[in-house]
Amino acid sequence: MNDRSTGLKPREDAGVATAEGGVVILEGPDGVAVTMTAEAAARTADSLHAAAAQARDHRVSPSS
Repeated sequence: MNDRSTGLKPREDAGVATAEGGVVILEGPDGVAVTMTAEAAARTADSLHAAAAQARDHRVSPSS
């Protein structure tokens, strides 16, 4: 995927996903909302888990 280093401070609040009418709605900060099929939501979840694991592995510790 893309490396999107922007210099912006990353958000610490999490998005919230709900299921309504056979679709998944992911609501994020600042009014961001995305509606996805169940399949797209599952692929997004997998991608988020993989990216979070990679980010944790590359995180710089405060003592460094």
